[in-house]
Amino acid sequence: MKGRSEILKVGTNEMELVDFRIFKYEGDEIYEGIYGINVAKVREIIRFPKLTELPGVPSFIEGIFDLRGVVIPVVNLAKWMGVVAPEEMSKNSCIIITEFNNILIGFVVHEAKRIRRINWKDIEPASFISGEGGLDGSKVTGVTRIENDGVLLILDLEGVVQELGLYQPAHGKLEAGKYSFSGYVLLLDDSATARRIIRDALEEMGFTVIEGTDGEQGLQILEDLYRTYGSEISSKLRLIASDIEMPLMDGFHFAAKVKADNRFKMIPIVFNSSISDHFSDVRGKEAGAEAYLVKFDSNLFYDEIARVVNTHIQ
Repeated sequence: MKGRSEILKVGTNEMELVDFRIFKYEGDEIYEGIYGINVAKVREIIRFPKLTELPGVPSFIEGIFDLRGVVIPVVNLAKWMGVVAPEEMSKNSCIIITEFNNILIGFVVHEAKRIRRINWKDIEPASFISGEGGLDGSKVTGVTRIENDGVLLILDLEGVVQELGLYQPAHGKLEAGKYSFSGYVLLLDDSATARRIIRDALEEMGFTVIEGTDGEQGLQILEDLYRTYGSEISSKLRLIASDIEMPLMDGFHFAAKVKADNRFKMIPIVFNSSISDHFSDVRGKEAGAEAYLVKFDSNLFYDEIARVVNTHIQ
């Protein structure tokens, strides 16, 4: 599964995702919910293993199991969404083993269907979604249309994990006076929560933060800044901090465009993503980024941002 990440070339603005299904009853009918997760976050898909139950946890945490020496917590997505699933579907469930933020977590799904290649331009933000299988827009990062007038929802599984308390970003207090930078940083991330965390860290370092939600908006912001500062833009905009997974235009495609533009190519780019596989790190460097960070260890973030900005100054 991990090797598939090498197939996608930098700058294509495409992603591959695992199409999986969650079934539920609506009256006497069985409704098929269509969902997806980025292949880059999927370690493997396995049959339902024997689990060890954990006392005192929410019902949607099925338990834990040992996967080749690593203890994996397992979350039942149907239960988390409040879905009453047909018994025959539950019997055929499988587990998608995910890896993000350098941790492994299993998610129970009723069927893993296929791998789809989709252009980020065809993925729309999901802020308008409400009530889909107990979900709200904050639990979905994007939607895209598929065959037969179907709609696939890309779930924010990191949000699920943080909500359950299985993962918490490592926050460290910045030593007073350690950094005193000035100038602008362009911050791109479609998650309001992630933007808040990263913005606070950058402002602690002294930067003024300009925010955007995707690569297309990032390019427009760069054009606006160039109209204001012209050839001095690289001395005013000290850094671009970008997520990878964003609707309309992903971070890789955005970076490739920036580095191909003589007006902006000297501005350093740091990727800050939950994708923790080696191939994304390599692709980030191929796109021209100066660094690739996995969300979110604040001490590492402070030091790496300072290193990149200082190198650029010199």
